[in-house]
Amino acid sequence: MVKVREDHPIKDDGEVDIDAWLERLNGIHTLNSEEYAPLKSACECSLAAEERAIANDNIWAEGTSSFRTGLEMAEILADLQLDFETLQAAILYRAVRENKLPLAEVQDHFGETVAKLIRGVIRMAAISTQRNDSNESVLGSPSQEQSDNVRKMLVAMVDDVRVALIKLAERTCAIRAVKNIDDAKRRKVAREVADVYAPLAHRLGIGHIKWELEDLSFRYLEPDDYMTIARLLDEKRLDRQEFIDKVIGILNAEMEQAHINAEINGRAKHIYSIWRKMRRKDIGFSQVYDIRAVRILVPTVRDCYAVLGIVHSLWRNIPNEFDDYIASPKENGYRSLHTAVIGPDRKVLEVQIRTSAMHEEAEFGVCAHWRYKGTDEDDTADSYEQKIAWLRQVLEWHEELGGHPLEDDLAAGIEQDRVYVFTPEGHIIDFPQGATPLDFAYRVHTEIGHRCRGAKVNDRIVPLNYELKTADQVQILTGKHESPSRDWLSPALGYLRTGRARAKVQHWFKLQARDQNIAEGRAVLDKEFRRLAMDELDYEDLARRLNLVGLDDLYAAVGASDLGVDRVVNAAQKMLMVDREAVDPAIGLVGRASQKHSDSDLFIDGVGNLLTHIAGCCHPVPGDAIVGYITLGRGVSIHRQDCHNILQLQADEPERIIKVDWGEAPQSTYSVDVLIEAFDRHGLLRDITELLDTERVNISAMQTLSDKRKNTVDMQLTVEIGSFNELSRILGRLNQLTNVASARRRHN
Repeated sequence: MVKVREDHPIKDDGEVDIDAWLERLNGIHTLNSEEYAPLKSACECSLAAEERAIANDNIWAEGTSSFRTGLEMAEILADLQLDFETLQAAILYRAVRENKLPLAEVQDHFGETVAKLIRGVIRMAAISTQRNDSNESVLGSPSQEQSDNVRKMLVAMVDDVRVALIKLAERTCAIRAVKNIDDAKRRKVAREVADVYAPLAHRLGIGHIKWELEDLSFRYLEPDDYMTIARLLDEKRLDRQEFIDKVIGILNAEMEQAHINAEINGRAKHIYSIWRKMRRKDIGFSQVYDIRAVRILVPTVRDCYAVLGIVHSLWRNIPNEFDDYIASPKENGYRSLHTAVIGPDRKVLEVQIRTSAMHEEAEFGVCAHWRYKGTDEDDTADSYEQKIAWLRQVLEWHEELGGHPLEDDLAAGIEQDRVYVFTPEGHIIDFPQGATPLDFAYRVHTEIGHRCRGAKVNDRIVPLNYELKTADQVQILTGKHESPSRDWLSPALGYLRTGRARAKVQHWFKLQARDQNIAEGRAVLDKEFRRLAMDELDYEDLARRLNLVGLDDLYAAVGASDLGVDRVVNAAQKMLMVDREAVDPAIGLVGRASQKHSDSDLFIDGVGNLLTHIAGCCHPVPGDAIVGYITLGRGVSIHRQDCHNILQLQADEPERIIKVDWGEAPQSTYSVDVLIEAFDRHGLLRDITELLDTERVNISAMQTLSDKRKNTVDMQLTVEIGSFNELSRILGRLNQLTNVASARRRHN
């Protein structure tokens, strides 16, 4: 959705009517008598600076009016309900940046706060004026100059978030104004907005600006895709509006009956978000469920869940299309309930349910809290501070690790979903999704991480690779001495998920003595080669293949974590290929490929290669949830899961219903024998089979031999493995099971 610019009120002589403009601004953001005069003075100062510049032929290269741009920026910020000092800074900023107005004069006439805001925005402008255009993405640039520029931006934001908001308003004006300039410059501005400022608006939770920046930058970067989606939306607009009006009528009646005071309206789907969903899910326009959508605003959280129950009682919800962002907010604080249902006329409908306060925060983000900052309402102020706490963390990390590329950290902070956990004292710390107690320990303090021996989550002992969830309270159990485990660095075991913690563990091992590193590296490699049944290796040749002088250098590199075990094992696999035939080059496993299913777009679980055809009653298309029915003589008929015919057949002939999925024919798998030695216990076999089922590994054969006297059991499992990395991960997971002494590949 692209916002249409509103012209400024003009007097008879063609000049902007400042008094009329201020009246219009007052309609957006109520001004008191003390604010009106300073804002008018800022307008007059900016206009006078521009007139002096024109008289002296000092015209800005972009050819736009600094005065009118300042007014437009102030309107954007007034809509975000920012204070009048921020509006003053916005009005004057372009005049100062274009050297039409000295910053010292601004400080003398309007005060230190306004001057400081403008100074901060000028520092942030470095990301525009010095950007490395040889890189497609700002955040992907490895150059030191780009790192310094992003750092300036972050420092400015940490000082005062209003600086970032003024810059967002300025870039919004810039991308609105590029419609009629040359294509190269238009794409440059659009790329910068897409890479830096739209994600920044998202991170600060300002959907009000984010959507416009994304749509406009998408319009100029991918014009063909933009116009295609825009035309499809226009073609279906009338039908969609009739459908939405019908839905709103039904919901209003239900809300009245339930005595819930609700505001219901149709929700416009933004063009960029449609395109992104189509790309992410590899689906067509017709399969984007939330093209038809409504938003329901209610007074309380309790009402949100009550309305959700009403919606699901009216229409059947679509599995896996429900998200509770109230219980688990997004990383930028966004809260809402999202669900998709089969609505009237069997058309898919998305419904968003939130309180009015949640809606204000979704649109205005950190700005929704701005007017409370500095008051006695501590909880609200704390919420405001949490919005930008991640920026301080990035800067602290940058200092600790001495120059780690800052753009990677910024991108990770923007893109990843976050979980929010409590310290024992009740403080909140946020992590990327999938973080573990060990990541928590290193976040608290490096020494705590090095001494970590266990963890409690919600007063219960958990493994160190337990995945933290929002609202968990974490306590770290420590020993007296530092002794990180090398297993922590193995991605297959899942102990560390954050780069910060991993870097600290690697740094600790690098500081150990060479002799100790050699011993540790030898033990690690011997254990891994034994577990994978990789014998007859020429270790000296293996070291040379990895560009190391000798075997001790290989062991030392592994021991110091400079060289990953995975890389060493992969190199060893390639060496073994020379002497073995029928070895898969990717995994180094000897075996026969499993039989492939049909080469069509359908594959059928558990029944092999059968004739299939699409049912004529419901015409399912890729992406629909489907089910199969075994016919008499025509193979398998494929129906949508909500087809009325298949629902009847499920009741009448359930034995002829089979599970089917869209997809490509499965890849080849290889039979591998795995030996497990364990101390027998109740539930051991169940735990092993459940683990393999969770990992989607098929067991084709199993033998067990128990020794009641020693209370031990030996198992041989034949499993179907798709890759060497998968085998390594499975063996690692099996070795972590309680009572399992050893899990390794059988030596042929």
